[in-house]
Amino acid sequence: MKPLQASSGDLNADRRADYAEMLHADGDHAAAAELLLGALEMTPQWAMGWFRLGEMQQAAGAADLAAQAWTMSLQLDPSDRQGAALNLQLIGKAPAVDALPSAFVETLFDHYAESFDESLVGRLGYRLPGMLDQAIRAARPGRFALALDLGCGTGLMGQRLRPIVDRLEGYDISAKMLRKARAKGVYDFLDKADLRDFPYAGPKADLVTVADVFIYVGALGGVVKTIAGLLATDGLFAFSVETLAGDGDFALLPSRRYAHAQRYVLDVLAANGLSVLSLEPTAIRQDRGEHVNGLVVVARAPNSAEQKT
Repeated sequence: MKPLQASSGDLNADRRADYAEMLHADGDHAAAAELLLGALEMTPQWAMGWFRLGEMQQAAGAADLAAQAWTMSLQLDPSDRQGAALNLQLIGKAPAVDALPSAFVETLFDHYAESFDESLVGRLGYRLPGMLDQAIRAARPGRFALALDLGCGTGLMGQRLRPIVDRLEGYDISAKMLRKARAKGVYDFLDKADLRDFPYAGPKADLVTVADVFIYVGALGGVVKTIAGLLATDGLFAFSVETLAGDGDFALLPSRRYAHAQRYVLDVLAANGLSVLSLEPTAIRQDRGEHVNGLVVVARAPNSAEQKT
């Protein structure tokens, strides 16, 4: 995948873009958008520039112009590494999508890999790996022969799992996050993979964890079906979701994260033959000084006796 072009490639256009950023930071969003548009007239193939123009126009209250800019960004970068389609959806200019674009998620985490642990744990009060660890130990004390940590990131969940797992494998969409995880030395195997198209062909797992990953997936049916197929008889599936406060099964929030209704989560688990062992409402992190409410869930695959009935 070709890297995102942070610079327009034209020195004069970059200078205009820099000045536009200064105006935007000072709150003069309309003037910033006008100046950046001038830069884009000089470099019309700059996808990131069009995306940023949309953000400035939205801040200026010009939703239709923002939509035009994000549409142009999407045309120039169909993989949508900036998430233009998500912004279009959030302002009612595009239909709802069931998951964030894979290229967007990969780009996001490649960008934040170096500062991820400090930002998430130090600044946002992220304690989810510890909560999942406690829930797993309460559901089934003892050791697990094989655990798959899907969306493992920098290995925060893996560090919790290592003491209770004989073999620990981690998978993530971001190569830079995997590099950070590898440096921690807690995984027996790491590989780059997209959870929504997971090519695993190894032995069945006694434990599968998905920590703070479903915030990037709206419709959970397909991925939970995949995970159910990974589990050994009586295997555990431990995961988290953000809680949807309103109606519906799931919704894309202004944060560009998905929230899920508890009822929907339970229905998806049941449809895939998984029974709930524990479900705990909790604050999974902070966002702009506010607690983000979520669920910590441990479910179980059928055992031999249940499979026969």
